[in-house]
Amino acid sequence: MSCGPYSNQAEFIICVGTCIIICIGLPLTLVAIYALYSLVGKDNVAPIYVINLLISDLIQFCCMIDWMAKPKDQKIDKIGIIFYGSSLTASVCFMVCIALERYLVIACPLWYRFRRTIKISVVVCVLVWVISLAICFTLVFWYIPECSVIILASFFFLPLPLIIFFLVGTLKVLSASISVPADVKRRTVAMLVLVLLIYTLLFLPMIILLLKKHDDRALRNLSHVFLRLSPLADLVLYVFMRKGVIDKFLACVCCCRMDSSDDTSSTV
Repeated sequence: MSCGPYSNQAEFIICVGTCIIICIGLPLTLVAIYALYSLVGKDNVAPIYVINLLISDLIQFCCMIDWMAKPKDQKIDKIGIIFYGSSLTASVCFMVCIALERYLVIACPLWYRFRRTIKISVVVCVLVWVISLAICFTLVFWYIPECSVIILASFFFLPLPLIIFFLVGTLKVLSASISVPADVKRRTVAMLVLVLLIYTLLFLPMIILLLKKHDDRALRNLSHVFLRLSPLADLVLYVFMRKGVIDKFLACVCCCRMDSSDDTSSTV
């Protein structure tokens, strides 16, 4: 991987940051995929969507390595754009799938218990990959500036209200539920909040960039950096799929919040 020469300091910093992201994220993603594969079972299909999300991140890492190598062949460059765009599109779709799956587990537990099978989850994942490839292939080879920008902006903005809806709906159900264990409540809410934070912080700059009529170099560089950080952020979702340490951490956070609220109420 090479980081020079570059026309300005910002490009050099982005290149160095990309190399660091690849060196850290690539091995961790491989380990997380292997670990999550062991969690997949007849009654536990949630890891399938996270595994596919991490696979899309793995493709993004490979595309970043390709960019660092700076290929001169234009056909190779176009293929890289298609693969990167498809993996980015798929990662957005899998974030929505994860949020929807967590919402259905809480809001419709009986219905979802008989509907969540490995076969259905695999079919959904295959559809996501096919649709993502079709969208990116069409936009790259039949690029129309105004239409393509509108399609991309709409596609990447649509998941935001959906994720917010799933989070609010889950919170409403959990507030009235007494049958859901406390650790499941904490882990579900934490995962949905994390998905919302990842999407809002890392994808929103790109959406704003697409909607802006004039090119903004600073915003473009910021959106590129945030998009390349998203595979690292997705690794945190793997932590929330594992029971144990994260449950203790969330329990401590909730206890601290309850203690601080009790202290506040006692001083009033």
